[in-house]
Amino acid sequence: MITVVGIGEDGLEGLAPAARKVVEDADVLVGGDRHISKIPDEGQERLDWTDGFEAAFDAIEKMTDKRVVILASGDPLYFGVGANVVRRFGPGAVNVIPAPGAFSLAASRMGWPLADVRCLTVHGRPLEAVILHLAPGQRLLILSGDAETPGRLAEMLVGHGFGPSPMTVLEKMGGDRETRLDGSAEKWRHQAGADLNTIAVECAAG
Repeated sequence: MITVVGIGEDGLEGLAPAARKVVEDADVLVGGDRHISKIPDEGQERLDWTDGFEAAFDAIEKMTDKRVVILASGDPLYFGVGANVVRRFGPGAVNVIPAPGAFSLAASRMGWPLADVRCLTVHGRPLEAVILHLAPGQRLLILSGDAETPGRLAEMLVGHGFGPSPMTVLEKMGGDRETRLDGSAEKWRHQAGADLNTIAVECAAG
């Protein structure tokens, strides 16, 4: 059985006891450097995504006698690596333990009911996809591609007549370096910050 564990910026300390035990008992830890580095090295084998998902999955396929734990951001099945794992190995071979993801954390910071929010990602996807969801009063939570995304989004909103839209950029949520930047699209002057950020937009037409 492969276990995918959602982990936040607070690392091992933020995991529920059952999820923490799964991670601590792992024979093999798999994930990006950002996630793996949050786990104290107790001698487990470690495998990252340097050569891509498929190469790592090929290696995992040969580890039938080992307890493999894949670390992912927040909720692994919400725009996360968990979907790739399930597609490759099948739902019967994968156990997913989610943690609060970026959308849940951002909604809580904004005081927005998550059910009333459109959740999008532009990580590895065209920023222009957001245009399809612009409508007065619509609330958007957007997973950024990088630190430059908020500024580019602000310019795009202005260009499509949504300059007055309030914007909030939430960086490194759940960690001790969490930050928040507020403004409007037409007056966005903040410098690029952390690559790991989520943008909240309340669409307002000019």
